[in-house]
Parts: sequence; C-alpha cells; structure tokens
Amino acid sequence: MIQAKHIQLSDPDVKRSAEIAKALGHPARVAILKILASRNTCFCGDITEILPLAQSTVSQHLKALKEAGLIQGNVEGVRTCYCLNPDGIKELNNLLSELSDELVKTCC
Repeated sequence: MIQAKHIQLSDPDVKRSAEIAKALGHPARVAILKILASRNTCFCGDITEILPLAQSTVSQHLKALKEAGLIQGNVEGVRTCYCLNPDGIKELNNLLSELSDELVKTCC
C-alpha cells in the first residue's frame, strides 16, 4: 500500500486551491466565466440579460469571482467592465491539471 504524504490544511497551496474551488462552486459563476470567455469584456447588466438572475445576485457572483482572482474589473464611469484575469485562469488551469494528474496516478 502506498502511504500518502502528510498534508497540512493550513498549507497555502491547499487553502488557495479551496478558495478557487469555492468560487467555482455555483453554476452561475461557471456560467459567468463562460460568458466572459466568449465576450472578452462584459458589464453586469449584460450578464443579467443572459442569465435569469437579478442584477444584485449577479453582482454578488462577480464579487466572489473577483475575490478569487479569476476575473478583474475596470471602472468605466458608474459601471464596471469585467473580464477574465489571465493570471487567475492560468492558476486555475494549473490547479486542475495538477490535481487531475495526481488522481489519475492512483485511480483504480
């Protein structure tokens, strides 16, 4: 039997992975990422025209994605223009690739 290495829940990499996973833990957030990927930039109002959600709900989801570093927003007058954060998306890709590689190595 292979013995797993000891993993600390306080490890910064483990905590960061959990933050990103939490940000992706709602279908609306995944949908918002897909919308931003297809449009490059978007205002909150544009997203509410696509998703059956109130503007305040979309704003809360945008805030969670921004706090996780997956999107960024630039203020344009009274509105904020959102787009994917390239560094955050690369981090997400690396996280999922590394986790997938680890799981595939030991999967039955």
